[in-house]
Amino acid sequence: MRLIIFGPPGAGKGTQASRIAARYGIPAISTGDIFRANIKNETPLGLQVKEILASGGYVSDEITNAIVADRLAQEDCAPGFLLDGYPRTSDQVYALDAMLAERGGELDAVLELTVDEDEVVDRLLKRAETEGRVDDTEEVIRERLAIYRRETAPLAAIYLERGLLVQVDGLGEIDEVSERIGVALDERQH
Repeated sequence: MRLIIFGPPGAGKGTQASRIAARYGIPAISTGDIFRANIKNETPLGLQVKEILASGGYVSDEITNAIVADRLAQEDCAPGFLLDGYPRTSDQVYALDAMLAERGGELDAVLELTVDEDEVVDRLLKRAETEGRVDDTEEVIRERLAIYRRETAPLAAIYLERGLLVQVDGLGEIDEVSERIGVALDERQH
């Protein structure tokens, strides 16, 4: 399975991504994790990304595409993968199309976890409280959700048009959501 998972902050993407990866025996690839690991290990890429983020900038499509292309070329991605946090722009969508075409593959599905915004805000405020994230105020959370809607909604529309978008309700117990995802993806395979 070659998959992408989308969802607003607090939708439970990270939790579900690891479960989906285990279910299908594919790596879950988070661009955020790759950036953080490179920064922590002070690789040339990590130093470059750290500088960009420190100045309040965004990591360019060019850098992000190169990282994803490099990761997808690794052996463990041969049977498939689950991308989390990529693509984030329409240019990245087309770059991913090109990467997959080069390898003679295409996406099987694009999973979007849908959630009620107020419930997600409550969930993230609780998480901020228990994890001591003082910066996660309601205002900050709502702004992150607005950015997600603005930037990701157009990508979901591209994949909907291609018949690849699978929307799953992301609210409820973790196991319930995992079950819904499993059923939805199994239906795609038949």
